[in-house]
Amino acid sequence: MRSLVLGFQEMDKTQLLLVGGKGLNLGELSKIEGIRVPEGFCVTTAGYQTVIEQNETYHALLNRLMMLTVEDRDQIGEISRMIRQIIMEADIPADVVKAVTHYLSEFGVKHAYAVRSSATAEDLPHASFAGQQDTYLNVIGKEAILQHISKCWASLFTDRAVIYRMQNGFDHSQVYLSVIVQRMVFPQASGILFTADPINSNRKRLTIDASFGLGEALVSGLVSPDSYKVQEEKIVDMKIAAKKWAIYGLKEGGTETQQIDPDQQKAQTLTEQQILQLARIGRKIEEHFGCPQDIEWCLAHDTFYIVQSRPITTLYPIPEADDQENRVYVSVGHQQMMTDPIKPLGLSFYLLTTRAPMRKAGGRLFVDITPALASPDRRKMIIDALGKSEPLIKDALLTIVAREGFIKTSPDDGEKMPSTSNSHEGIASSDFQAQIENDPTIVSDLIKRNQTSIEELKQNIQTKTGSALFDFILEDIQQLKKFLFDPQSSAVFMTAMDASAWINERMKEWLGEKNVADTLSQSVPNNITSEMGLALLDVADVIRPFPEVIDFLQHVKNDNFLDELVTFKGGQETLDAISAYLHKYGMRCAGEIDMTKTRWSEKPMTLIPMILGNIKNFEPNEGKRKFEQGRQEALEKERELLDRLKALPDGNRKAEETKRVISLIQNFIGYREYPKYGMISRYFVYKQALLKEAEQLVQAGVIHEKEDVYYLFFDELSDVVRTKKLDYQIISKRKDEYNIYEKLTPPRVITSDGEMLSGKYERENLPAEALVGLPVSSGVIEGRARVILRMEDAVLEDGDILVTSFTDPGWTPLFVSIKGLVTEVGGLMTHGSVIAREYGLPAVVGVESATKLIKDGQRIRVHGTEGYIEIL
Repeated sequence: MRSLVLGFQEMDKTQLLLVGGKGLNLGELSKIEGIRVPEGFCVTTAGYQTVIEQNETYHALLNRLMMLTVEDRDQIGEISRMIRQIIMEADIPADVVKAVTHYLSEFGVKHAYAVRSSATAEDLPHASFAGQQDTYLNVIGKEAILQHISKCWASLFTDRAVIYRMQNGFDHSQVYLSVIVQRMVFPQASGILFTADPINSNRKRLTIDASFGLGEALVSGLVSPDSYKVQEEKIVDMKIAAKKWAIYGLKEGGTETQQIDPDQQKAQTLTEQQILQLARIGRKIEEHFGCPQDIEWCLAHDTFYIVQSRPITTLYPIPEADDQENRVYVSVGHQQMMTDPIKPLGLSFYLLTTRAPMRKAGGRLFVDITPALASPDRRKMIIDALGKSEPLIKDALLTIVAREGFIKTSPDDGEKMPSTSNSHEGIASSDFQAQIENDPTIVSDLIKRNQTSIEELKQNIQTKTGSALFDFILEDIQQLKKFLFDPQSSAVFMTAMDASAWINERMKEWLGEKNVADTLSQSVPNNITSEMGLALLDVADVIRPFPEVIDFLQHVKNDNFLDELVTFKGGQETLDAISAYLHKYGMRCAGEIDMTKTRWSEKPMTLIPMILGNIKNFEPNEGKRKFEQGRQEALEKERELLDRLKALPDGNRKAEETKRVISLIQNFIGYREYPKYGMISRYFVYKQALLKEAEQLVQAGVIHEKEDVYYLFFDELSDVVRTKKLDYQIISKRKDEYNIYEKLTPPRVITSDGEMLSGKYERENLPAEALVGLPVSSGVIEGRARVILRMEDAVLEDGDILVTSFTDPGWTPLFVSIKGLVTEVGGLMTHGSVIAREYGLPAVVGVESATKLIKDGQRIRVHGTEGYIEIL
């Protein structure tokens, strides 16, 4: 028989489905020695189920609710209200009433109790559901307690609880509710204790919020609490708030809000001794549960009582380390313009390719830069280099370096810090010297060499299967690394970046003009990424004369559309144009550094909205016109600069030197995008070969679908292919983890304490409401903001300004339709910035929370030269 009611001491860890998350945690808390938990019991989910299982109207309404989405607010409200009414009007089963009566007689019927909801999808490690169900305080008498048990059951279907479940992917029919009945404590003070700092995630710093009376005043936002921070047994910060109100229990039941005496309002709620005592209690509870906790406490008669503890679900995981030393990690995703989580197979390939000391956390990669920061010589070099890619990272690192004793200084060993990405950052110098001779054939030779190598790879990999394939891929990755880290290849774009920095520095000094290199970089040759955006305009030109094809493409629903094209007039021409585009660029997609992401060749439909947008928004030959316009603007700028320089003292020498440096930019800066194209091209060849192996595993019944292999690391997949054996639980567990990682926002910089640092911009004389970022492409533009988080959702009109989290090369086809760019992530030389300059689009990147602060459809002004956005 299922237990209908359980005392806290009778519960065990296996009973989540019986007592819910809150009940389970109370049961655990009551077993920790030295922790005081007000006594009580739990009406289990078995009691709730007996109320609903035979009710046909309830099940009919639940089925209707499950057909709705978050957008159907009115229907959600109506159906939820009817379900609540059914539950409230249902009789509580006699055996539940009998069990509740028994426990009340044990603890004292005349006492006051708190009656709290505890859902089976609540206070879980990955979803807190905090505040979604109801709590009732100071309930006195058996009848009142039974009535409030029904109210708690009904609160499973408040609108907010229903919508929260929808947003977090929980099935309404699989979530049940138990009810906690717990002796009331009438406290002099109460509050919340976080065993990790909820603002910056530092695991060594506890935060205590405290106010007078019951904790409801704090939770409901009625008062601003005192806030105390404790680190290593010391109070490191204390803010005393003016607490005008408090909620207290009434003798006859219920609660009332009272105004606090004016002379008491600014009194410190807890003494320093009490603060430290509470911090020790928090650490003890955290140790028991094995992860940081969000704890509700109250203080009565100078004794601390714990009334709840749940995991803090919003903390970013700390990268794994081999020792207990202080460490500093920098996000790879912020430099590679892809901050989404990466599946295990994708992580494997990036780890096999990079030379930097990498660590994994939350499905992302981080570089351990502690050794570089410990060395006085290397410290400045790495901070300056990272600062050029992302000033916010630089500011965060300077904050850490300024902390005395956090990083131990080590003697310099001459070791060079490996690059954290497949790029380098140029550094301006007054005596600029090119790292390579100014010969444009160097670039075409590098490109030709790489293309030949990829064609050979495509041929050779076809004969490889099983373990031989994995050995072959490992061998070929050495070729990829040779290409990525080829000194000549690096010298090409290092020279171009140093040249850009020199030009910007000199033109500002000599002519008082900012960011001149932006205009000079427009429409340079050999930029594989910007050519890709213009080439999609050419595809639109092929399709434009054929209305039947356009109509067909407007109604395309699946990726088989290419086979059907030839039945229409102009279909063969369309097929040839799209196929040629995919042959050259089909290995690309948004988030492409994760090789498991779906490529355009695998899902050509992704391109259709962009092609149709190009047909609608542009005239024929727009691709050639855009390129030529950019080229002419760059030439005109060059002529103007040289004429102005010649008029200066020593002008001929300055003009001559500038002309030489401009030539280096225009010959070499386009190649900046090519190494990544080569890497992604190889990744796609590997991926296609591995998916053939995955199909074999599906046929052998080892995995359910071929994409399951994405959740295995490279060496694990190699073993599975060799042995044809796999514990499928691994795949299920990693799919769940990936869903959790998707909800996390990765930090730019994180320490081994878990502290996340995002850095600040130092900027003066800006409008008060300006959103500040990094200026990466000059000019000022006004337009409609289109806030787009997934490329496939993009519907743009000519003149829109794209606002998004990040843009890697896979976003480039959208750039031909926009007039400006705003991103939350990025630096001067990241891909979106490079392409924005080449297309002449004003752009500001690294704007914290841009996609939340700017609303879709708002008019905004982007100041690409000064680096800020105004909402108009």
